[in-house]
Amino acid sequence: MPAELLRVNAQTPEADLLRYAADFLTRGSVIAIPTDTFYGLAADPFNLAAVDEIYRVKGRPETRALPILVNSIEQAILLAREASRKFLRLAQAFWPGGLTLVVNAAQRIPLKVTAGTGRIGLRWPNNTVVRRLIDEFEGPVTGTSANISGFPSCANAEQVMKQLGLRVPLVLDTGETGGTLASTIVELNGDAWRIGREGAIPMAEIEKALE
Repeated sequence: MPAELLRVNAQTPEADLLRYAADFLTRGSVIAIPTDTFYGLAADPFNLAAVDEIYRVKGRPETRALPILVNSIEQAILLAREASRKFLRLAQAFWPGGLTLVVNAAQRIPLKVTAGTGRIGLRWPNNTVVRRLIDEFEGPVTGTSANISGFPSCANAEQVMKQLGLRVPLVLDTGETGGTLASTIVELNGDAWRIGREGAIPMAEIEKALE
């Protein structure tokens, strides 16, 4: 059966629709949601069956970790083994926004989510639907891109339906995300840092924030 396409107001998302979407997450389903970059696949990162389902939906090798979306710095800190000075500085400068911070995962994060690495990518997207959905679900969600592995990322729900319409039960549609670049990835390890991928936030801005 094709996915249910649910139109949601991007600026003022309807509470009943978010509750409906959160129920899918509670039941262990994987759903497609808009973010401030591209559409993503949301699931409960603490539900191993749901995590398995993401890899199946994407056709993604399990050797690649799944990023996690949060809706506050405090929520991110609970998922990291330690929040270094650099972590806090970058989070305060660029969150909510197009920055993924890769850190050592807290012990409560399932090893499968980290692809066995013990490292996790955390992001607080600048997107009202995501923030409110996390509130409704009462916890962080996965945020890997909503596309088949190796295929282009999706900037609208129609593109998601073409690729994943028969693989997920629900797609939240807020129209175009307006994203043209994926998030910038910064890998933090103690005091060391490096750019894992330059995306929505230029490297020069990262360097300036860390000066």
